[in-house]
Amino acid sequence: MIVVGAGLVGLATAWLLQRRGHAVLLVEAPLRALPDGISVRSGSAAALGLLMAQVFQRGSGRGWRVRQRSLRLWQQWRQELAQRGQAIQWRPGLLLLAASAEEQSRHERLVHERREQGLPLELWDASRLGRLEPAVPLGALAALHSPEDGQLDPVQALAALRADGLAAGLRCLSSRVLGLREADGRGGGPYGGGTRGGRWRLLLEDGQELATDWLVLAAGLASAELLRPLGLERPLEPVLGQALELELAEPASWRGWPGVVSWKGLHLVPRPDRAGGRRLWLGATVEPGTDPGAAALAQLRKLAGDAPDWLARAELRQHWLGIRARPRDRPAPLLEQPRPGLLLACGHNRNGVLLAPVSAEWALSQVEERVDPSGWTPAS
Repeated sequence: MIVVGAGLVGLATAWLLQRRGHAVLLVEAPLRALPDGISVRSGSAAALGLLMAQVFQRGSGRGWRVRQRSLRLWQQWRQELAQRGQAIQWRPGLLLLAASAEEQSRHERLVHERREQGLPLELWDASRLGRLEPAVPLGALAALHSPEDGQLDPVQALAALRADGLAAGLRCLSSRVLGLREADGRGGGPYGGGTRGGRWRLLLEDGQELATDWLVLAAGLASAELLRPLGLERPLEPVLGQALELELAEPASWRGWPGVVSWKGLHLVPRPDRAGGRRLWLGATVEPGTDPGAAALAQLRKLAGDAPDWLARAELRQHWLGIRARPRDRPAPLLEQPRPGLLLACGHNRNGVLLAPVSAEWALSQVEERVDPSGWTPAS
């Protein structure tokens, strides 16, 4: 079988299928470069790696179910990978700062709802926030703390899944897919097994043609372009995100800080493992389209105008951006099988890191024709 797209969703899917005994080829397109010191990364490598599952505002339905399942799967996967020498750094805890009384009330309601579900959310008052070092924005009235959400390093996750997949026999090919077509007959091909031919054919930019019975599209925005000639309209909109790595003027103790602190939708991720404990990730903007905006970047750098002095004095060390794919007129993500043997695992918007495991598990359930443990159905 073939997986197209080597972001975290595609790589996780290829890894899981390979580790469960299926022969997989992972096809990835080379990244383009940008001038003037800004790096462009895949949506996964550009992500901050936040896992926001238990603070999800809804407490039931499809979105809630898949987030909880995926959070548990990440816990299992990290343990499994670590046992084979592929560790992924995990920073537990997520702190959502309340900038208004209305936001504080929402946090209080959410804590009450989650406690009824047996989940350990808690409220932090202003005095507790005042003990954090370095200081959070002065306007923070209180905060919602989720100890089981948190942050993992997406670049480490990509490297760990790739290395472990390769050790299990995963094959990788760097090439751009120019088109897909559905063959007349069934049967395998070089990556599908079975008889000659293959249900799906991929045309690559070097003129090579591949055949397979199972094809997983996890290629972000490119997925929609590949589907259109087949008469399958799945419009995806680009949502750009910019992020920064900053270096503090003095080393920080990060006393009391969890893995992530969020203020007005912007996220601060301490990186005490980098440069003597003085590094911090700050992100990410949410910008329609593919062109980075100077105004959005300025708002990010100033933490929406509320940057504490220690953050304002920090020096910029890296600036990068990534493009997310958001479905138009459909809920995110797209996990569906529109034609036999063709699986869509794309359009995750801002939740690609969180939902990579549950997306991979869904694809495995389709290939093996068994019930998906997450209970995923596209219309639910």
